[in-house]
Amino acid sequence: MKQQLITMLELQNDMNTKVHSDWRQKDFEWYRAIWVECAELLDHYGWKWWKKQTPDIGQIALELVDIWHFGLSIMLLKGDAPDAIADEVIAAFSTPQQGGDFRLDLEDFTHHTLASKGFDVIRFARLMQGIEMDFEQLYVGYVGKNVLNFFRQDHGYQDGSYHKQWGGKEDNEHLVDIVATLDTSASDFKDQLYGRMLATYQALCA
Repeated sequence: MKQQLITMLELQNDMNTKVHSDWRQKDFEWYRAIWVECAELLDHYGWKWWKKQTPDIGQIALELVDIWHFGLSIMLLKGDAPDAIADEVIAAFSTPQQGGDFRLDLEDFTHHTLASKGFDVIRFARLMQGIEMDFEQLYVGYVGKNVLNFFRQDHGYQDGSYHKQWGGKEDNEHLVDIVATLDTSASDFKDQLYGRMLATYQALCA
């Protein structure tokens, strides 16, 4: 778990640096990105009492992965070494969590995010528990989305030349299909994933 956390922290720093080389000095509002994702997450869970809604657990998990990207960025800004941050996260994830009303837990997490402009790992872990999402799912989901983000940047995402539809399917869908064929525990998992994505993209979008 510790090595996986260090890997995620390194990947997040690499992604942020790719977007803005001096991202640590930019004072981006990472907390704002989090609460906007929280609103999207709540829509996937359902909150409208005037219509029947069923929680879309898959989409909720994807939103939590997106929030994790921003949370990692906030933790990196504290200036601690990845090793020390990993130890703090492990301690937070090891804290016993009591399940409650997911919507109330989400509002508590969002309120804390807005009030502190920070990221509370314990509250985040409670949201994961609320949909029975374990750390391994978070890790695989994060690495997959991080690789996709890198891939998009490498292929014209910022200048608008990137094709999000590959042969009639969105890149997110291709990502899920490719991950399902790989050994996610392999040390070169992210490199294998990038290579397979590149081959698929070139075959369908050339």
